[in-house]
Amino acid sequence: MSRRICVDMAEAQRSTYEAVLRLKDASFIAERPAYFSPAAAAQDQSNAQGAFAHFAQILLPLEYTDWTEECAAHVTSCYLGDWSSLHKVVVRGRQALEFLAWLGIRDLSRFEHGQIKHHVQLDQNGWVASEGILCRLGEEEFLYTAGSGDWLIWQLSQGSWDAEVEDVSPDRFIFGIQGPASLDTLEKLTGESLRDIAFSRSRMSGIGGVPVRVLRTGISGELGYELHGPAGHANEIWSAVVASGRSFGIRQLGLRSQPVQHIEAGIATNGLDYLPASILTPGAPRQFRSGTPGGSFAPENGITDYFRKPGELGWGFRKGVPDRDFLGRAALAADAAEGAQGRTLVGLRWNSGDVAGLLTAHLGDGELPDPMEVPRGRGPVFDQVLAGGRRVGVSTGRTVSVNLRATISLCVIDESHAGPGNEVVVLWGRPGTPQREVRATVTTLPFKPDRRRTDVSML
Repeated sequence: MSRRICVDMAEAQRSTYEAVLRLKDASFIAERPAYFSPAAAAQDQSNAQGAFAHFAQILLPLEYTDWTEECAAHVTSCYLGDWSSLHKVVVRGRQALEFLAWLGIRDLSRFEHGQIKHHVQLDQNGWVASEGILCRLGEEEFLYTAGSGDWLIWQLSQGSWDAEVEDVSPDRFIFGIQGPASLDTLEKLTGESLRDIAFSRSRMSGIGGVPVRVLRTGISGELGYELHGPAGHANEIWSAVVASGRSFGIRQLGLRSQPVQHIEAGIATNGLDYLPASILTPGAPRQFRSGTPGGSFAPENGITDYFRKPGELGWGFRKGVPDRDFLGRAALAADAAEGAQGRTLVGLRWNSGDVAGLLTAHLGDGELPDPMEVPRGRGPVFDQVLAGGRRVGVSTGRTVSVNLRATISLCVIDESHAGPGNEVVVLWGRPGTPQREVRATVTTLPFKPDRRRTDVSML
């Protein structure tokens, strides 16, 4: 592809992105344009159904082959998925590291070039306001990728830090290649060994003369990587990955199947398994679509019942709240001092017979419950979890896992009911509908073995 065409495509991508942000409350199509992946042309060749759905502002194909194939690929071979919808924010400057260390709960005192860290950001009340992946690109340059970076951008603007921020979202693609065949696919594609890249590390490489950053990540719970590169080359890189992985059984991953792996791996997702506290501030995520969460959960304390503390999502501290300064620390320290019983993140395996009853309800008599989409519903769904008729937790991310041959979900639950093997009940259906009780069993996370840190030198 000629350099001029790549430049034109990159400029068009940014122009559309800026229009979508500027007109986010305007009528779709009539005023606000449709915004597709920078790899849309390459993806269209396999999108026989022609169905799309929004991931943030970007419209992505829902399905390429069928969801059962796509949901299994990260376990049986590997997939190619598009995460270009993620907000991509570069922070640079003399105090960039100091600012990021204050904004997030992770210790950044030993942060190597090319290293990746999970960056959890809180508000002053200790609620999770944003979370994503932070990669150190240089001595004073960092890339934050997340469902939204608006909280970070707003927080930087509120201080006098010697640092600046740049939204590079439309300028870069993010492709995920996850599964046991991911390394073979990428080494064949790049023409070099990538076995020096340890888990949570990254470095530059090249594909057909195009510079790309290869990151070793683990959103699937399996051996996996990401490719970050210039949006103008997204189509050719997508096509090249598909061609490289064809002999290894690669599958393209549609949006319908994309969130399933997160639940299998026990990873909570911003905007789906909890709502970020930033939604009440000027740092609210512009990427999230407005609306009320689905499910049976009825909040007793308003919107904050959908917020979570980091410890409730498995992101807490093993040895208590550290002494270093970060936003939200005082609130977490106060919680710890009170010593109140907390909640923790577990998995739930739903009773297959009860689930089958819901899936086949439309074939029988009686009132119809809320339909159960497969492999999972779209958007945030929060379901009430009961034990002995009492509210003890909230289930999210209910999904059919073809890898486990089970219906599973995440659950933030009272610690007194968090023991593996405990039996609970999930209330299915929105308030005011014919609700049904679904039996479920508490289990530890992740649901399947964690293979993110596979020793690739032995492969």
